[in-house]
Amino acid sequence: MENINSTTIIKWLIIISIPFFLGFTWITLVIHPLYPITEYRKANFPADLNFLSQSRQEELGLVPMTQADRLELALVSVAYLESWQPADEVIWMLDEQVLPYTGAKLFNEREIGHMIDVKVLTDAIRVIAIITAVIVIGGLFYLLRQDATRLEGYRAIFHGGIATTIILVGIAGFILLGWSLFFTQFHELLFPPGTWTFAYTDGLIRLYPEIFFFDVGVIMSIGSLVLGLITLFVGRGLVRGYTP
Repeated sequence: MENINSTTIIKWLIIISIPFFLGFTWITLVIHPLYPITEYRKANFPADLNFLSQSRQEELGLVPMTQADRLELALVSVAYLESWQPADEVIWMLDEQVLPYTGAKLFNEREIGHMIDVKVLTDAIRVIAIITAVIVIGGLFYLLRQDATRLEGYRAIFHGGIATTIILVGIAGFILLGWSLFFTQFHELLFPPGTWTFAYTDGLIRLYPEIFFFDVGVIMSIGSLVLGLITLFVGRGLVRGYTP
């Protein structure tokens, strides 16, 4: 009876952990220099300050950055998020950045505060990815090494893939069909009110226009969905092919 109970508990821990393991691991992998490099190379990626006339730019004392300028600064933010050090210890990486041509600070105080919040969130995602990886890998090792529990291990993979697929189909659909609402609700849920909205002339918006976030949302959701589908089909194949 004790063996059955422990097997059931481990199986459900694996099932619950798989969506977090796949999703958060994928998010961690996407926070990488390759994404902004690819994004800035797109033909439809908007030019800096393209929403302002030249006379308005001159009136505000703003000088458009080249795509190369923006990418260089964007990669600093990626390095900041990739750092294993706490946000408040490495925020200097962003605080010392200045605009080319004018030498003015790239980020204001509100933007710096928001980026601290962002790194706290991404650090938490990375920690959860590691914890769930230990649960999934350790749990499957325990179940699959014994003939008596191997089928339950296969079922855990299958059901974890189903759970991931269902969750990510919902998220991907929400992003594709209701991006503005998703973006707003996501930020209101995870960040303090009034700390995540900025002017179009602020550094964060100049480096990361809305299309940047829409594309990364699609990549993160579709990528996690694909991993969920792979897990589902692998698990189904293992269950069907199991011979006691």
